[in-house]
Amino acid sequence: MRQPAKPRLAQAGLEPSPLPDFCSAPVLFALLVVAALTVTVMLLAPESSRGWRGYSVGMLFAEWIAMLTGVALCKLRPALGRLHGLLPYAAVWLLMLLIVALTSVLAAWMDGALQMGLIRHGDAFEFVRDNSTIAALLGAAMLRYFYVLAQWQARLAAVAQAQVEALQARIRPHFLFNSMNTVAALIRLDPPAAERTVEDLSELFRAALGRHDARDGTLEEELGLIERYLAIEQLRLGPRLRVRRELDELPGAFPVPHLLLQPLVENAVRHGIQPLREGGEVILRGRRVERAIEIEIDNPLPDTPATGGNGHGLANVRQRVAYRYGPRAEVSAGPLGERFVVRLLLPEDTHARTDR
Repeated sequence: MRQPAKPRLAQAGLEPSPLPDFCSAPVLFALLVVAALTVTVMLLAPESSRGWRGYSVGMLFAEWIAMLTGVALCKLRPALGRLHGLLPYAAVWLLMLLIVALTSVLAAWMDGALQMGLIRHGDAFEFVRDNSTIAALLGAAMLRYFYVLAQWQARLAAVAQAQVEALQARIRPHFLFNSMNTVAALIRLDPPAAERTVEDLSELFRAALGRHDARDGTLEEELGLIERYLAIEQLRLGPRLRVRRELDELPGAFPVPHLLLQPLVENAVRHGIQPLREGGEVILRGRRVERAIEIEIDNPLPDTPATGGNGHGLANVRQRVAYRYGPRAEVSAGPLGERFVVRLLLPEDTHARTDR
């Protein structure tokens, strides 16, 4: 019996974590900044009588609470993340409130025991109450922000996955038609070449139609797919298509989203070689530069642009690279002299996303 289809986001493995990563530097920094701004706003209030001494002590106390809260949430995040629905956020809010209340009680007790005079006599209850109220309001606001951010990231992941599936499901009719004509012509003239062409075409179909997971491929697999595509086009275009490879010891296991480079090479052949009667040379360059992989696809620039291009393929690559590798990644494309060059800079760091 056919299994019911799972929601696309969950099926692709892109379901966002219900809570932010409290162990990450940006989240900890946000907690510290909010604590510092809160104390500063209280100092600048019109009727504030705390002075610089009170401000310094308050800043130290607030930053200490923020750091303690961040460490506690970092350690408890795996357990809290197993809750369902909005319960993880409610549990985090209650935990933040509890930490602030307990630390406020402890601070009030120490102030009285050591007779430091930081809290006026009889105001200990108000001190705990005010701190707890401020923590409740700020905690709710921050968690609301993190929730909206998580929803936005989930939608972005769904859009990225939809673009991948649309790209995988698309086979240009003219390429399929030309490839099948090439196979038909080779069956009688060169049966081994026809067999190799069918195998190459089947691998292209496997990559375009058979991969529905969100996991990355490897650079070696992507380069192999490019070679199969070029082998088919070489049979069709003959000596008009010349390929030069300048790939300097690239790491074959480097993670690359499926069909990231092959559409760029296809565009180079379609828009750079096919319009030229004499053909031209496609140059594939690749090297490692400062903890990153630099890849260039270089093709001649014809006098008359090929028709049918709308730039969607390059825009799709830009979006996928930005989502997969983060802000350090770069994708540039444009004419350089009489050539058109597409350049990708893909960082090798371990913080890049693995879900495209």
